[in-house]
Amino acid sequence: MPLEGGSSSGSASAVRHPKQKRKAHSLSIRRTNSTEERTPGITRGDMLEGQDSKLPLALRSNLLDLFGQIEREFENLYIENLELRREIDSLNERLTGDGQTIEGGDPTKGALKTKASHSTSQLSQKLKTTYKASTSKIVSSFKATTGSRALCQLLKEYVGHRDGIWDLSVTRTQPVVLGTASADHSALLWSIETGKCLLRYAGHAGSVNSIKFHPTEQMALTASGDQTAHIWRYMVQLPAPQPPPDVSAPCDEDQDSSDREEGEVDGEGPCEVPTVRVATATLKSHQGVVIAADWLVGGRQVVTASWDRAANLYEVETSELVHALTGHDQELTHCCTHPTQRLVVTSSRDTTFRLWDFRDPSIHSVNVFQGHTDTVTSAVFTVGDNVVSGSDDRTVKVWDLKNMRSPIATIRTDSAVNRISVSANQRIIALPHDNRQVRLFDMNGVRLARLPRSSRMGHRRMVCCTAWNEENQSCNLFTCGFDRQAIGWNINIPALLQEK
Repeated sequence: MPLEGGSSSGSASAVRHPKQKRKAHSLSIRRTNSTEERTPGITRGDMLEGQDSKLPLALRSNLLDLFGQIEREFENLYIENLELRREIDSLNERLTGDGQTIEGGDPTKGALKTKASHSTSQLSQKLKTTYKASTSKIVSSFKATTGSRALCQLLKEYVGHRDGIWDLSVTRTQPVVLGTASADHSALLWSIETGKCLLRYAGHAGSVNSIKFHPTEQMALTASGDQTAHIWRYMVQLPAPQPPPDVSAPCDEDQDSSDREEGEVDGEGPCEVPTVRVATATLKSHQGVVIAADWLVGGRQVVTASWDRAANLYEVETSELVHALTGHDQELTHCCTHPTQRLVVTSSRDTTFRLWDFRDPSIHSVNVFQGHTDTVTSAVFTVGDNVVSGSDDRTVKVWDLKNMRSPIATIRTDSAVNRISVSANQRIIALPHDNRQVRLFDMNGVRLARLPRSSRMGHRRMVCCTAWNEENQSCNLFTCGFDRQAIGWNINIPALLQEK
């Protein structure tokens, strides 16, 4: 979570708990092709040479190692499933026996028998569901990554910040540029096509925690750890498109991104671009870190969210405070506005998010939603009548604005979820995770894809935020993380939906 004054990347990472490793199994299975059972004096090379194959010896040996790893993983999952089967059988026998005792002990306790049978059925069904979820790991663990790479291709990397990037956003007016907000006290504007830094905003005295662009004018709104939000104007000129690289050229100078020092900067650094240092308007009514800010529909008002447990509504023209939205019990983590209506949603560490309605000037209603068990890291509107919320409890929930008593879909993941985004046209949810993964889901909770990640592609530390751009008949997804870089991806939407 962003810290006041722009904390270092190390301290921010220390807040997160490492993912627990799966418990090792004491039971092991000896394989007939294991090295312990080979004839003494016979090496793997001798065994491979004695088999008829046209594959090179080194490739065959590598394949044998890989299949051995897969076999060991299947063994662990098979043992885990056997243990679950035994637990299900044991509990079913014990609970069935308890039901018979109740029936014979006292004929007047028929209601107790019915209740016990109902509880037995519920517990049995829960165990079976757990067993099926565990079994499904066999399929998901060995899914080919080639499909994800075909659906999601790397577009460009944007490197220039000197600390982690908390937030990013794409302009809604021409020229279309990418904006990033960083713990290094600055916000940068980038050319999406070339990856070149176009402008730097250096007006804040603390970590810049969010950035949002005006719906119709060339103005940006940034929130900071210096307890203020700034509105500032920008003017940029896009560089000429670069020719595509020659893929046939040798790659001797190619460098693995994992080997690059975190202090290195590719291309033009932020000091070599025009810099804006003075804000058009400064909003400073909060008593704590301003963690997020957004424009209301029309761009005449903005809302800010702070660690002082309040969200504030301001007039843009006068910078005056219109409303203080209080009620959360702990620090706020995010705020978002509806694209077409005067609605605001705020999320908090108190495990709730609140919906504020300003459509009627005389009545400002608020609704509280308690669907999560840990910090709600973000809640965002879709173009339709839905709200999507993400949490540190590793779940994402989809809600219907017309009936928000319970979510219409729940997505369960293996890592905490940070600032999510939903594409406007196809309504695809992009989930950034603490474990460096980015996953795509539809509004029904069906998983569509996972962005490729390797030593040469993807983020090396936690992914903080995602943002969509669906201009010019293409669909791009942008991600940023605490590895000091933002990444652009080209998403093949037709192929993605066809895969579903």
